[in-house]
Amino acid sequence: MTEPADERGGEGAAIARAAAALRAGDLVILPTETVYGLAADAANPDAVARLYEAKGRPSFNPLIAHVAGLEAAERVAVFDGRARRLAQRFWPGPLTLVLPVRAPAKVSDLARAGLDTVAVRAPAHPIARALLAAFGGPVAAPSANRSGRPSPTTFEAALEETGAAAAAALDGGPCRVGLESTVVSLLDEPRLLRPGAVTRGEIEAEIGALAEAEADARRSPGRLARHYAPNAPVRLNAAAPEPGEAFLGFGSGAPGPFNLSPSGDLREAAANLFAHLRAADATRPRAIAVAPIPDDGLGEAINDRLRRAAGFVG
Repeated sequence: MTEPADERGGEGAAIARAAAALRAGDLVILPTETVYGLAADAANPDAVARLYEAKGRPSFNPLIAHVAGLEAAERVAVFDGRARRLAQRFWPGPLTLVLPVRAPAKVSDLARAGLDTVAVRAPAHPIARALLAAFGGPVAAPSANRSGRPSPTTFEAALEETGAAAAAALDGGPCRVGLESTVVSLLDEPRLLRPGAVTRGEIEAEIGALAEAEADARRSPGRLARHYAPNAPVRLNAAAPEPGEAFLGFGSGAPGPFNLSPSGDLREAAANLFAHLRAADATRPRAIAVAPIPDDGLGEAINDRLRRAAGFVG
């Protein structure tokens, strides 16, 4: 059962309970200045899988890693001079930066959609900042709505959308901005991937002209994700591996070391997906064969990811 931040001992106690929930792998409704988020420990792939599941009909797009500030962000991502200028000018605030990942273990493969990049921002809302300080690590927090629904900008709307999935909920009042954050990629030349409250003009005043978004758009939260693709070809819906193939199994009795979930649990399979693909690819197989995955619930997103890895989706 979720509770507002001002009940049962005050805001500080509620934040402490929310931080404990994150450490336990549970979900938390979190206010930011942009919209309310549904938060999970970004380093915990099982928690991130539960987050995708709670939002419904999930697609494994990269999620924003929310951090306390620039120092915390530099432990997660590789910053250059442009990134530091933007962070120093606009953080805490509604600006997300897409950068090379520095420490993959701090933001799980699943939260990064298998990419070698990470999206980071430091939110300005005081309750979000207090929770990040209490938790001590990056938090993945996409908007707290069910998939296809408008992003919630009030506590009541967030509770209505995904409150049943959250172990704790923090009431920060109406969101000041009410739009998702601006997203800028700094992987090569700077690109505006998603407009928001920090405008193109404000960004260009700091680091110069922004290029068109298409080259990096799929690395952005809120856009179609370009997922990690292994070097080996991927063969889907395989009953068993052929000679020279690595095998990603699912369910009991599947051969080989790369079983996404021996118990047939889709949440566990989602949490293991990117790590197992990488591990299988590291064996340098002729191909990677993948057992059939049910297409319901999280299976839809798992199968979407696998089709992309196999080259069936652009």
